[in-house]
Amino acid sequence: MTKPDDLLPIGLEDALPVRASTITRTMRDILLAMDSHGYDRVRPPLIEFEQSLAGRMEGVATRRMVRFTDPESLRTLALRADMTVQVGRIAATGLADAPRPLRLCYAGDIALLKADQLDPARQRLQLGAELIGRGNVAAAVEAVTVALDALEAAGVTGLSVDFTLPDLVDTLAEKALPLADHKREAVRRELDMKDAGALKAAGGEDYLPLLYATGPFEDAIEKLAALDAGGALASRIAGLREVAAALGNRARLTLDPSERHGFEYQSWFGFTLHAKGARAALGRGGTYAIKGSDEAATGFSLYMEPLLEVLGTEGASSARTVFLPLGHDRALATRLRADGWRTVAANAEEDRAAALGCTHVLEGGEPKPL
Repeated sequence: MTKPDDLLPIGLEDALPVRASTITRTMRDILLAMDSHGYDRVRPPLIEFEQSLAGRMEGVATRRMVRFTDPESLRTLALRADMTVQVGRIAATGLADAPRPLRLCYAGDIALLKADQLDPARQRLQLGAELIGRGNVAAAVEAVTVALDALEAAGVTGLSVDFTLPDLVDTLAEKALPLADHKREAVRRELDMKDAGALKAAGGEDYLPLLYATGPFEDAIEKLAALDAGGALASRIAGLREVAAALGNRARLTLDPSERHGFEYQSWFGFTLHAKGARAALGRGGTYAIKGSDEAATGFSLYMEPLLEVLGTEGASSARTVFLPLGHDRALATRLRADGWRTVAANAEEDRAAALGCTHVLEGGEPKPL
């Protein structure tokens, strides 16, 4: 019987056995894939000082964080809303003297003060990898490659990668398509919203052609290159071509150069990961700078909810499970577990193998199928 006090806050939920099993297995597979590329795992704390969480990356909004006062220091604490910023802090402090490039990976829960319309969850499991000390094309290739390897290791198929240029407006506004500083944010916003009328009203009429340089990579990059008469984007276009060439045909590649949502602190390169069957993006990544140390970095983050949407949870608890009757041979049970069996031991006469989710029962010293 559910009592009012048993209800969870909006946006929070329990992960029951089958779902929890899938989450654990997926997290393990992804972390192993990152480790195989030389990424060492770090485990930053769930809670930090608010200013620390907000001070290492551009575009990190403290208003999204769950905040409260520390009774010890009387300073404002916050639950992390993004683990990337914590990895940046670790690289700039505890691992400041470690050889570069520094490869770090992580997995842990994050919390948001309020959910958004596209994702109602206020607690999310974030996984990711960061290459600290590099922001070049080779780092971009590595980040996308590791991300794809991690997703494939988890069993995801039908992958696609959507490239973007997060600093597109600032790059063009300097000289190629001059734009006053006070107009840039509005132009960025309307490009992101793909609203031609609003973009023109915001003073970005010269930027209208960018709305159409989108779609399958080869076609879109040609359209973008044709718009770059002054060569302001030449190095970025060349970089995107190099990344795309390195990936070959392992994923569907698209380009949306003016996409900004989710790339608030990225610099020249950004990418979004999608898969067939997932309504939301599986993850995002790109190049950025760590505030304070001004060190270049490249990385990505993956999120468990859309991953589960693709992978499903059917069969998550289908491992061979043998029922051990009362008075069973404990040494034999130990050997079965060493051989990969799950065991469920009876502790009352009324216990039944099928009711307890077992696939086998121990009879005559052997697991027998039910």
